[in-house]
Amino acid sequence: MRILVTGATGYVGSRLVSALLDQGHDVVATTRNPDRLADFGWHDQVSGVELDARDEASAKKAFAGAGPIDVVYYLVHGIGQPDFRDADNRAAANVANAAKDAGVRRIVYLGGFVPDDGELSEHLLSRAEVADCLSVDGGPDVVWLGAAMIIGSGSTSFEMLRYVGDRFWLMPMPAWSANPIDPISIRDVLSYLGAAADADRVPAGAYDVVGPDTTSYSDLLRAYARVSGKWRAEVPVNGVNNSVVSWLTAAVLPVPGGLAADLVDSLDHPMMASEARLRDLVPDPPGGLLGIDDAISRALSSDRRRPVNALADPHHLADTDPPWAGGDAVRIQQLARAVTPSIARPALGLLALVPGPVAGALRTGLDTLISFTPGSKPA
Repeated sequence: MRILVTGATGYVGSRLVSALLDQGHDVVATTRNPDRLADFGWHDQVSGVELDARDEASAKKAFAGAGPIDVVYYLVHGIGQPDFRDADNRAAANVANAAKDAGVRRIVYLGGFVPDDGELSEHLLSRAEVADCLSVDGGPDVVWLGAAMIIGSGSTSFEMLRYVGDRFWLMPMPAWSANPIDPISIRDVLSYLGAAADADRVPAGAYDVVGPDTTSYSDLLRAYARVSGKWRAEVPVNGVNNSVVSWLTAAVLPVPGGLAADLVDSLDHPMMASEARLRDLVPDPPGGLLGIDDAISRALSSDRRRPVNALADPHHLADTDPPWAGGDAVRIQQLARAVTPSIARPALGLLALVPGPVAGALRTGLDTLISFTPGSKPA
């Protein structure tokens, strides 16, 4: 098929483009800045089109320039940015109407679970509203896939889990950390996304995608500590307002503050899949769905960034993932390479042995050093 991927430069989008190319599809990758596509290993295998989904004229021009399109993957979101909810709704409507005019048959949207308990966060409300905005009269049919935490290096929610597990010898356990959650590995997300393009197998509608294990955020932290071999003590944190936890998370972790705060707000709800699951229609990937320990182990099994189309496993870190992804030890090695003579670089592997809290402080110091070293940048 000829497939257009919005959000192609993002975490899921960049890996999805690689998967679609491997399956023999003709891919159009969109971005607000076409020059940025050159950073991705697959850039010479795709057609690049400029698209600012928030601008109606840009959306129409993008689809006119892309040529005939069978399926659109919608992976655009502005979480972490001011007023992202209204902007996301406007962007979805613009793309849906432009796709309708272009004769697109199907839009596949990856969003999140929307719990039915109590008052929802802006993030969770936005995910449902975007699905509504993508559904326009006479337009493409829409498949909405909902996912909770995606496990893999580069995934924002996994990186937050990693930094808490690495940096805190005493792991804080707020009351909401006991809420149930259905995480999924990035490999299995990509498998479900690929299947959702096939209208013969997957009718239009909303489906949740999950891994084989129902767990909780606290058990995810325990699993991370177990797989990474880092013993941690736990400290119950009760009676603390969620906004305080969001603020502390943004202050302590290297993940962008607004993004971290919005995600923490959503953790106040159980993140359980609905009864409508894509697994009922689509066979499991070869070898079955990945359990939590296996997915975390894969995410931790590579400490060197590589082009996204050359990853041995989609759980590994790509050279186009955010600079704060990968954990302190990986980032320290990257930063140290920029100021270390080549003859001494083999010794940088010892930095992985630095304890988590010390590594965090060392990383901050190296970041500062790099910023004051003319002409230096991370390798």
